Amino acid sequence: MSTPSFDSLLSPGRIAGLELSNRVLMPAMDMNLCVDGEMSDGEIAHYSARAAGGTAMVITGTGAVAWPIGATSLHQPAFSDDRFIPGIRRLADSVHAAGGKLCMQLCHHGKTASVDVAQGRPQLVPSLLEGQMDMSALRDNPMSELMALATATQGKKATHKVADEDDLAWVVDQFAQAARRVQSAGVDAIEIHAAHGYLVHQFLSPLTNKRTDIYGGSLENRARLLIEIIIGIRAVVPEGMPLFVRFSATDYTEGGWNEEDCSQVARSCADAGADLFDISSGGLITGVQIPTGPGYQVPLANFVADRVDEPVSAVGQITDARQAEAILAEGKVEVIMIGRAALRDPFWPLRAAAELGVEVDYWPNQYSRGKFPTA
Repeated sequence: MSTPSFDSLLSPGRIAGLELSNRVLMPAMDMNLCVDGEMSDGEIAHYSARAAGGTAMVITGTGAVAWPIGATSLHQPAFSDDRFIPGIRRLADSVHAAGGKLCMQLCHHGKTASVDVAQGRPQLVPSLLEGQMDMSALRDNPMSELMALATATQGKKATHKVADEDDLAWVVDQFAQAARRVQSAGVDAIEIHAAHGYLVHQFLSPLTNKRTDIYGGSLENRARLLIEIIIGIRAVVPEGMPLFVRFSATDYTEGGWNEEDCSQVARSCADAGADLFDISSGGLITGVQIPTGPGYQVPLANFVADRVDEPVSAVGQITDARQAEAILAEGKVEVIMIGRAALRDPFWPLRAAAELGVEVDYWPNQYSRGKFPTA
């Protein structure tokens, strides 16, 4: 009986023009360690530790392109002014020195922009809807973070403004200028957050987009804002710089955004210049049944991967090296996002290499005496 070879997970990869040491990426997870939008030592240490532990690319938690406008926290990364570039450069330099690549996630939070509420601004939305706008994207946040977000509104009631075409042109420009800033700081890739109930997702879903103009109605129209953002970013960053889009592949409810919609829009995004699709799910509405469990979003990623030519990533309760290897062995997704497991263990990829019996050459020299025993 032959011994199976587990080398896909730890083998080198490429996204667009960027070489990666392996197929393990860390997805965006909000740390809220910044100080008034500026990168802090804690934020830099967090991401650098995962890079030193063998993660090929770390993706920062959501950063606000127009911070503090459209932000959920004053402690998330800010990209709205050139004064933030030196801090971003410190982060990029540190991640690179640790052997990893850095991707920064760009976002406008729309109906979840609690800083807008606290500072007396209306939240930007595609349409006004009856009833309470939900915060289901935050369902996995620990109570301490939920309390902090609740405090961020300072007890004020949210108001909303339906975005007009001038507002949307401004949003597109804010994404483009944010991309210019992070690229100038030495960041390797950019991710547009089009998931989890934030502004771009709100435009994509017919549940929250009831517009009758060129930004509403048909799937093509609902995707128009996202396509314009991609085109705007592509106009200001180098051609070979990878551009990711994070999607919620389904709203988990009849009449909502679904896997087929996601796949069709992903193809349009690829035509506009997107290089990889990061497939998550949900976050737009409450009261839906989400079938969580080990690898629960992998079928969604596989569905999209079957319908696009660009790389797709899988994420969602992927915690075990052999589990991750088996997902890649299906031949559909290109990379694996390791989230919570990487929070518990910054050296998850190096531990996975040992468990799979794969030799890698990127153990930090300072830690080489502490290598995990090889299986």
